[in-house]
Amino acid sequence: MNSWIDHYNRPVSLEEQQLYRHWLNLSQLESPNQLVERFRLLFVEGSGYPEPEIEAAIERILSSDSGSAEFKFILNRCCYILINRWLMHPRLQGAIPSLVDVFEVASGTSGRSSQRLREHVRLFTRTDQYQTLRRLTDMLRQDTEGMTQSRPLGSYIRRYPYLYEHCLLAEDSIDDQRRTVRRIQVQAQRQFEVDLSQYITHRIVRSQSSDDSAMIKNPTLLSDQDLRLALNQFLCKVDGQHTQRDLAQHFLTYSRHTPSYRVFKDELFDYLSTAIAPDYGKRQFYDRLYTQLQTTLPENDGQRPNEFLLLRTCSRLLNFLVVESPQQPSHFVFLDLITNIGTTFAVNLLLKIVLLCQKVKPHLEKRFSILFNHYEAHTKESGIGWLIEALETLNVAFATNFGSVNFYSFS
Repeated sequence: MNSWIDHYNRPVSLEEQQLYRHWLNLSQLESPNQLVERFRLLFVEGSGYPEPEIEAAIERILSSDSGSAEFKFILNRCCYILINRWLMHPRLQGAIPSLVDVFEVASGTSGRSSQRLREHVRLFTRTDQYQTLRRLTDMLRQDTEGMTQSRPLGSYIRRYPYLYEHCLLAEDSIDDQRRTVRRIQVQAQRQFEVDLSQYITHRIVRSQSSDDSAMIKNPTLLSDQDLRLALNQFLCKVDGQHTQRDLAQHFLTYSRHTPSYRVFKDELFDYLSTAIAPDYGKRQFYDRLYTQLQTTLPENDGQRPNEFLLLRTCSRLLNFLVVESPQQPSHFVFLDLITNIGTTFAVNLLLKIVLLCQKVKPHLEKRFSILFNHYEAHTKESGIGWLIEALETLNVAFATNFGSVNFYSFS
């Protein structure tokens, strides 16, 4: 029994309840520094803890077969009892990296803690639960300046709110964690939208005036030229008459009269292929895209298209265009698109799909989280500039088309 589903379906032992109550009570009484030191004493030193009955409870947990197998989940929950409280108070959030850093020390310690405890803490630092803790730490760091050559991609998680739910939560995350991350996500997304709208407003004012005072900083890591290109593509009338949102709505209206799913896929190919430059598309991409569509759910070709088929079709298209799964992280198609048509137009192709079926937006976010996780230890100098540009451009696409600010008033 070591899956998160089994963990939450099993009875909670008395020792576990004792441990959770202990941290919950302390979180309301002691300062973050005191609590971090307690964590170090209990889980790293493994002896000398002020309440010996809590040490004894951990020993009993580790001595039982079920408790030993579940320890990573138990330890993760102890962390989040403190983290959830600190996240509610901005002045306390700085303690979270200190708490997580305790485990970095633990991974190399040979102190007084028992070999069994040291081994379980070491195993915890290799879990998905711990990885989400490290990403949360990266998100809370205050340095949001431009990407330097030597900083790992993972340290920039805070720039991409659409990744939070996929990168900052593990499968076993409890409801409180999910609500907390969602709240932080909404705040970060809203702030980016406000910053972007102020930048656009300033750009419009500057274009009508010679006054260069009160410069408003570009809120992205894109160059001003690339940001203008993205805004023009995601907001403006791309054919002189219609925005991308208009074109998607026209396609959906037209497709209501499509007689079969097979014909719908032909029409979808026409809709998507307009986003691809012919000199690139005609080489191979059009054929590959058409084949991908025709081999999608062929058993339904005789049916009338419906919302379910649209959702499944769009999901499979995003797998094909971006990345399949963590187990199959190949992303040659996406990288080839970026290389040949540019980041803005590659992301625009993805946007065209999501505008047809907004329910597939979380699926696209998940595709990008797979790429982010795959490269999170890499630095810009190791050749991931293309991914940074894609992450930034998708941020602009989402803000302008799905945010709470009416960016179309600028178009």
